[in-house]
Amino acid sequence: MGEHGTGEKVRIAIVGSTGYGGVELIRLLQGHPKAVITSVISSSSAGTPISEGFPHLTDIIVQNLDGTDPKEIAAKADVVFTATPSGVSSKLVPGLLEEGLKVIDLSGDFRIKDGATYEKWYKHTAPDAAYLDEAVFGLCELFGEEVAGKNFISNPGCYPTATLLGLVPAISAGWINPNSIIIDAKSGVSGSGRGTSLTTHFAEINENFKAYKVNKHQHIPEIEQVLSQVAGEQVTVTFTTQLVPMTRGIMSTMYANLNGVYNDEDFVELYRQYYQGRPFVRVRDTGIWPATKEVLGSNYCDIGFAADPRTGRVTIISVIDNIVKGAAGQAIQNLNLMMGWEENLGLGYTPVYP
Repeated sequence: MGEHGTGEKVRIAIVGSTGYGGVELIRLLQGHPKAVITSVISSSSAGTPISEGFPHLTDIIVQNLDGTDPKEIAAKADVVFTATPSGVSSKLVPGLLEEGLKVIDLSGDFRIKDGATYEKWYKHTAPDAAYLDEAVFGLCELFGEEVAGKNFISNPGCYPTATLLGLVPAISAGWINPNSIIIDAKSGVSGSGRGTSLTTHFAEINENFKAYKVNKHQHIPEIEQVLSQVAGEQVTVTFTTQLVPMTRGIMSTMYANLNGVYNDEDFVELYRQYYQGRPFVRVRDTGIWPATKEVLGSNYCDIGFAADPRTGRVTIISVIDNIVKGAAGQAIQNLNLMMGWEENLGLGYTPVYP
């Protein structure tokens, strides 16, 4: 690997380039000043141009898709993003690490530190415990210091990113009861990936609004793992997910019992102090709550509050673009922290509005 501090660009390979996360990595990395995409990889479409499946990349990515042989990848790249379905990365990543590559994994395979818990929720065989231990959970605003200089990062899920950024400061301060948390989370249809199913069929989702995986979503243990770590005790949550007939965006609305008397201004001040110096969390003024379109196409997470003295509860609303801050943007944020670069390098995208 070259001396990247001397102006040489870090060579990037993207595995899973024919999925939404991989394609978004391409879009964002095209503008990164210290990285260059040298290989786009697809196990199912190797040897064909990526523009066959994504015509919008015509004349932008001109090389054909490569295969997944770790030695061939290592010959072309320094860092690999694995934007694959769960159950695939667990088999692919060990070989990449053995070739000396740095890996940022966007699947869920290395997020859950307990293998038995992973197998229960994901229905796949867990990776070897040594790799689970090695993977740093890359929720940048919470664990960014742990990412620096590491070789293997597990990029958080989209729902957990919005949810944890919305909850952790209040739990850390002891302002809310961790075991009173109810999370009502809504996602655009791109969160289901590019594969077609009845769930995402236009006629099924258009002008419709439906819950799915109630109390059974695979992101539940990821959320509980981090909240338990922050609270210093085992935390369980009620977590309901719903599909909204829009392409991008997550809104996570969280309810919790207050441990004391706090108003909206208190929460705004607490969160602004907690996220001071973190460029991608924006805390709304009192009485103003974020909307998904206000973060569209960007790496921002916007958070607003409504503390209710009548019920003794607080409502916390957190929004992200599920493909950017919920996937590719945060993965590049992790790349920046891993390499010792500015956290927001190549990610200064203004949200697309309207």
